[in-house]
Amino acid sequence: MTEDLSIRPVVRGDYERWLPLWEGYNAFYGRAGEAALTPDITLMTWSRFFDAYEPMHALVAESKGRLIGLTHYIFHRSTISIQPNCYLQDLFINEAARGKGVGQALINGVFDAARRAGSPRVYWLTHESNVKAMRLYDQVAQKSGFVMYKMMI
Repeated sequence: MTEDLSIRPVVRGDYERWLPLWEGYNAFYGRAGEAALTPDITLMTWSRFFDAYEPMHALVAESKGRLIGLTHYIFHRSTISIQPNCYLQDLFINEAARGKGVGQALINGVFDAARRAGSPRVYWLTHESNVKAMRLYDQVAQKSGFVMYKMMI
C-alpha cells in the first residue's frame, strides 16, 4: 500500500486537488472534450458533499500531501429494507497510484461509512471493459447478476 495513505472525508479546501481526479474519472468514462460535464454540474456535485440535506458523500485518498484517489457514495431508501442502501457511485485512482491498495482502501472507507449509517448493503456498477478494476471488485464483493438498462430522456 502507498506510504502515509489516509482515507478521509473531503473538505472544502480540497477542491483544487479534487478537481483533477474528478476530471480524470470523467475522462475515463468518455466525458471529456465536447462530451465533458458542464462546470455547473461539477460545482453542484462538489456543493452536495457539504449540504447536510444531501445524501451524497465523498472520501479522498491522500498520500504525502497529495490527493491520489476519490470515491463518492450516496445513501438512498429502498422498497425492500428499512435501512438505507449505499451506492458507491464513483471511484478513481490516479494512474501512478493504481495497483497499490488505494482503491481497496477507498472501498473499505465506504464500507465503514455504510456500517456507521446502519446500511446493510453497498453496491456499485462498472463498465464491462473495466477489467482491471473488476479484478479488485471480485476480491471485495460479489457480482449481483443484474444487468443495467438505461434510457436517456
